[in-house]
Amino acid sequence: MTSPIEAEATDTSVTLDKDSATKKNDAADDKGHLGRSPGQLMWTRFKRDRTGMISAGIVIFFFAIAALAPVISKLYGKDPYTLYPDEAGYEGLLDDFSMPVGTFGGVSGDFWFGVEPELGRDVFTMLLYGMRTSLYMALVITFFCVVTGVVIGMVSGYFGGKVDYWLGRITDFFLAFPSQLFFIAFMPVVTAMFVSPRDETPTYLRAVAIILVMWFLGWMGMARLVRSSVLSLREREFVEAAKVSGASRWRIVRKEILPNIVTPILVQGTYMLPSSILTIAFLSYVGVGFVEPTPDWGRMFAVGSAVYEQNPAFMFFPGVAMVVFVLAFNLLGDSVRDAFDPKTGR
Repeated sequence: MTSPIEAEATDTSVTLDKDSATKKNDAADDKGHLGRSPGQLMWTRFKRDRTGMISAGIVIFFFAIAALAPVISKLYGKDPYTLYPDEAGYEGLLDDFSMPVGTFGGVSGDFWFGVEPELGRDVFTMLLYGMRTSLYMALVITFFCVVTGVVIGMVSGYFGGKVDYWLGRITDFFLAFPSQLFFIAFMPVVTAMFVSPRDETPTYLRAVAIILVMWFLGWMGMARLVRSSVLSLREREFVEAAKVSGASRWRIVRKEILPNIVTPILVQGTYMLPSSILTIAFLSYVGVGFVEPTPDWGRMFAVGSAVYEQNPAFMFFPGVAMVVFVLAFNLLGDSVRDAFDPKTGR
């Protein structure tokens, strides 16, 4: 038999063990809660945002489709360059007025989105490759604009004085350009600097010209945003403490200021990318961007607007694709902003 003293000792031991385990679990929970980084907290909040997750899935889907365009085209058995009415077995795709024969622009099992009016190219592969052109061009342009704007904005905001004054005047000078008119007027000038007007401009040179012109006039908004953020941070206590401790300017900028302005930079970048896509499409639409035979969203809109009354289907598919992508990216930017700073969503 167990003596009362032994039983009491056992009960006390069990109670102490339970209390210790409870305290350990609470400490572990507190440690796990307090030990999460800002990135982990942002990801946790972002995962709860259903709109953000759906938008992110749509954006990733578009980029994946654009990256796999050659593979999909090969499996599909069509390409965006072949004039299919001239190919054996595809006679009768166009009528006497060069319009697609069949329902909704010639949609069929062979041509999922129909065929192009007048030339008879496959709309599905044109859309895939046009998406590829626009998305990856916009990525390059957005990257250069973000890097340039961040560097100029941080230098201007951190050093202040004459540096801030002259960089501010340079930014104002570039902001004075009417961007869309400048795009239209300057694109032929850039291409003429490298290619004779009598010669055909290569596609890669047009792409470089578009990147240069849009980079030239696209960094100012990011620079002003970063400058204002740095001005509000450079007098904060943690920056002053870093100065007192003898930290170099480069270390202060890199370790103290830059991590605290990642949120506005990231959010602004998510708005710049769809804007760049729309600008690229606009340039091709007015005839100073990509031209035949390069697939491009803007050029598809130009052809579709010319034959809209006879065949609205050709504009339908690129229009829906662009609206869905731009809307998804803008919603993704809003969700990222709310995930970094929950107060903005209240």
